[in-house]
Parts: sequence; structure tokens; C-alpha cells
Amino acid sequence: MRPEGWHILIIIVIAIVLFGAPKLPGLARSVGQSLRIFKSEVRELKEESRVDDVEAPKII
Repeated sequence: MRPEGWHILIIIVIAIVLFGAPKLPGLARSVGQSLRIFKSEVRELKEESRVDDVEAPKII
């Protein structure tokens, strides 16, 4: 099931009712910061796995 425009609108309205309009910018900033941290951690794990694959001797 793919979310359509009215689904997103309902989610936004519920978020405004639950958190209040003044708190939403802080909440969005926090979510954005969390996503940036998660993205950097995933990138580091991928780089580490590449380095491990290159450096690890292959046992046959």
C-alpha cells in the first residue's frame, strides 16, 4: 500500500494535534539529526566491510 496525498495530510494533522505547533520544528530538527547520524554510521560500516574484505586473506 503506497501512501497517497491525503494519508500524508492526515499524519501531519495528527502530529500537530499531538505535539503542538510550537514543538514541531524542534521535533523535525531532532529527527533530521538522528537520520544524519544513522546515515554516517551506515557509511562507516560499509567502508569498514570493504577494508576488511580487501585486507582479509582468503582461505580456500
